[in-house]
Amino acid sequence: MSRPTTAALADYLSRYARVVEVGVGRRTDVAAALVDRGTDVTATDLYARSVPDGVRFVRDDVVARAERGAGVDSLYAVDAVYALNLPPELHRPARDVAHAAGADFLFTTLGGDQPTVPVERVTLDAETLYVARHSDGR
Repeated sequence: MSRPTTAALADYLSRYARVVEVGVGRRTDVAAALVDRGTDVTATDLYARSVPDGVRFVRDDVVARAERGAGVDSLYAVDAVYALNLPPELHRPARDVAHAAGADFLFTTLGGDQPTVPVERVTLDAETLYVARHSDGR
């Protein structure tokens, strides 16, 4: 991801005080940029990952969590859940977990993948950020 795109995503997401990044992988630049902007960031992934200073890491499976209908716990007691390069099969589970917690859900996709949940599109630098709305229209 280019520096201008990372900065644009971090600028947009920094409107939220507390966020969770689903599936951080090895792409930690947006999480680091958010911490630099004063956002409280927790990163999750199926596998243990190294994250920058100031980012909390928790192993989590968003699909299993969505299937369990797991209630809100301290991990998802945030203002927004976001994911970068999220594959289509994870759009709905990640959205469901975010919305169950009362959090906004924002994501980017892999290349030409289209969102599988209703979204609004926000163009940031060379990236499209998808914002999934709550079923009640929020």
